[in-house]
Amino acid sequence: MADIKVPVFSESVSEGTLLTWHKQPGEAVKRGDVLAEIETDKVVLEVTAQADGVLQSVAKNEGDTVLSEEVLGVMGDAGSAPAAQAPAAGASQAGSTEEETSGPIPDEKSAGGTAVQPDSAGTQPAAQGAERREDLSPAVRKVVAENDLDVSQIPASGPRGNITKQDAVVAAQGGSTDQGPQKAAAPAAAQPAQPSPPATIPSGPRTEQRVPMTRIRARIAERLKEVQNTAALLTTFNEVNMQPSMDLRKKYQDQFVAKHGVKLGFMSLFVRAATEALKAFPLVNASIDGKDIVYHGFYDIGIAVASERGLVVPILRDTDAMGLATIEKEIANFAGKARSGKLTMEDMSGGTFSITNGGTFGSMMSTPIINAPQSAILGMHNIIERPIAQNGQVVIAPMMYLALSYDHRIIDGKEAVQFLVMIKNLLEDPARMLLEL
Repeated sequence: MADIKVPVFSESVSEGTLLTWHKQPGEAVKRGDVLAEIETDKVVLEVTAQADGVLQSVAKNEGDTVLSEEVLGVMGDAGSAPAAQAPAAGASQAGSTEEETSGPIPDEKSAGGTAVQPDSAGTQPAAQGAERREDLSPAVRKVVAENDLDVSQIPASGPRGNITKQDAVVAAQGGSTDQGPQKAAAPAAAQPAQPSPPATIPSGPRTEQRVPMTRIRARIAERLKEVQNTAALLTTFNEVNMQPSMDLRKKYQDQFVAKHGVKLGFMSLFVRAATEALKAFPLVNASIDGKDIVYHGFYDIGIAVASERGLVVPILRDTDAMGLATIEKEIANFAGKARSGKLTMEDMSGGTFSITNGGTFGSMMSTPIINAPQSAILGMHNIIERPIAQNGQVVIAPMMYLALSYDHRIIDGKEAVQFLVMIKNLLEDPARMLLEL
């Protein structure tokens, strides 16, 4: 027997929430299989099996708060039978004589001991509604109670015919309860935790719904408000003619892809331009620690990435030593990890400056909020063709507005403006930047 423990959290993380179990008691597990996922206020962590065996028992339900290195369950040798389990803390026991696992249903049996079989279509009998409520995990019970749902009308998609949090949320949001029978999914290889579906308000007059914030979303809200309450935020704007950068991409894109296996995008050019500007204006790369200003002799740039669970900012480290191809590959890697929930705490720790690109969503102009303890953030926006004066002539050019939000406590307006102008100049003449002129 071996305990399954919560991974060690970083110093800034005190607890997490058990999102989901991917394996059920009695199920065979191979080394490296994902057993469960835990959401902290920064990332989603996977708990993997350290050896082949069988999941004997679970000690925590989906939705439970867990601490660093706390025991989640027990693994046994391959072929061993699952241990009988006492109801987990907080699990409802009224009216039930069966032993239940902490959350998912290991064996769907009635109180009398007769196995409850799905009907011919694969759905559970409606008469089992009361028993299904008792077998719900805390996270599911909370959604059911807050939205006054009838559990007998919620299609179950859990691995053993149980109702998952996703099922309850969909039902609460007006998801169809008459979509026809659904088969219970057979236990399969671990899949990534599915994010909550988009908030679709049910149809009808004056409807509303209440959904708890995820830990990541709550932490984002806390940090952004803390920055607004602490820093002296100010934003300066400029615009850049993207035609020279676009011409560079068009001219060398095929050769770049053939050599490096990745496309040349605008973000790598912005990272390189920002790095050069940070070298010229070290205060923009600095941070405040109490009454001290900390000057950083390295350039770690955070790239804001939108994920299903909220905004995350993985860090490109030592960007002064990176070429355009390396930057593009790292950004693509981070984007993939963000989509699949694989970003680690190490991926997002530290950073001396950040870049956010609202232009990918159509933003024309914004005032981004700095990512504390950093002192500045660069906002990119969408590229729009509009008339400008060039060499005494009115021409149509692809223009982008740039925004630099900064902490006015340590960065003066003059430095902020000059920093942004340098980025503009480098992007309008990218050869200077690439030749380090």
